[in-house]
Amino acid sequence: MQTLEGHSGWVQAAAFSPNGGQLASASGDTTVRVWDVALGATAQTLRGHSRSVCFVASSMNGKQLASASEDTTVRIWNTDTGAPVQTLNSRSDWVYAMAFSPDGKQLALTWGSTTVRVLKIAMGAILQTLESHLGLI
Repeated sequence: MQTLEGHSGWVQAAAFSPNGGQLASASGDTTVRVWDVALGATAQTLRGHSRSVCFVASSMNGKQLASASEDTTVRIWNTDTGAPVQTLNSRSDWVYAMAFSPDGKQLALTWGSTTVRVLKIAMGAILQTLESHLGLI
């Protein structure tokens, strides 16, 4: 067992890469850290959010990471380079949950409502809005 230390704020969420070799952690210090699990060390620190990062999700191929923040943005990152690929801004609501499609081309988001929005990552556009829940997702 390991203890991974380095964030200066609370850790809000964590997600393993599909092969278990990396762990991403979302923090109140506005960063996402990608950890090398075998070494117990930070591999990358992803910066760009202006407020607490609340959620992280890894794509099934491990090539992309999504982070959601209280700044109402979702950022998609390239895990090889640490570079941002896409930023989506709701301008009003926080993301409560998110998940990549198996091919990594889409991201499902619940954005402070009773709906699920499906984002086409390459376009940065919402493809579909699914509405049917009576309460917050």
